[in-house]
Amino acid sequence: MKANGGDAGGGAMTVTNGVVLEARGVHKAYGRRQVLSGADLAVRAGQLVAVVGENGYGKSTLLRILAGTLAADRGEVRVTGTVGYCPQDPVVNDSLTVGQHLRYFAAARRLASLERADELLGLLRFGQFKDQAAGALSGGTRQKLNLTLALLHDPDVLLLDEPYQGFDWETYLRFWDVVGDLRGRGKAIVVITHLVFEQCRFDMLTSLSQGQLTPHDMPAEDPHDSH
Repeated sequence: MKANGGDAGGGAMTVTNGVVLEARGVHKAYGRRQVLSGADLAVRAGQLVAVVGENGYGKSTLLRILAGTLAADRGEVRVTGTVGYCPQDPVVNDSLTVGQHLRYFAAARRLASLERADELLGLLRFGQFKDQAAGALSGGTRQKLNLTLALLHDPDVLLLDEPYQGFDWETYLRFWDVVGDLRGRGKAIVVITHLVFEQCRFDMLTSLSQGQLTPHDMPAEDPHDSH
């Protein structure tokens, strides 16, 4: 299966009605343990979706399949545009500095400049660590770097696996400011988590249980919520 325009098996699938990420009938098992049993998901441009569920229910497996880093056993996945994937555990080299990570990832993405990187360093407030090795960063700052690397190429579809773990409250709020800007620019965003704070932030909430995704009605937005 390929993340961009690929499928996990079966016939051709057409993405329509503004949907830029779609999964149909996705199955995945590890040995005899069935993790996904026909999971379906459709996300439109500019839509923010939460996928919730207990630990071990297959949320990260689903995200890896959507990102194209893990093959499904059966089913289809289609993505229109570029993908940014933020895994739950930061994939960084402890011996490289923050700045080196940004330069190497920018080169891999063939970006003309580090303008977006500098913007994200400012938005997430960790520019002072640019010359520090990743191995010396706190858990929260490592997660900022992890998120920044996923956003660096300004992807059309964002797949974020518990992206705000380790963040303090101020950074948590800045994270939502960044997400709000991305959604306003038409990016499709999927956030995987086992807890959802302030559910009214999301356009759609789906729960993963027994290998399938179930959508839920969203609560009315709190008029006193200023964020």
